[in-house]
Amino acid sequence: MAWELLLTSDIGLLSLFTILFILVMAAYLYRFARRHIAEDEQKASMSRQG
Repeated sequence: MAWELLLTSDIGLLSLFTILFILVMAAYLYRFARRHIAEDEQKASMSRQG
């Protein structure tokens, strides 16, 4: 019954969209942070070398 309510009602679809949006946003922020951390580490190691 919960799945039916989630997939057929307006508020259920809005809730599902919100959950999916948060998951996509979390994945994007994770990748964004990891990429910038790697860039900062690379810049730091280059400045230490000379």
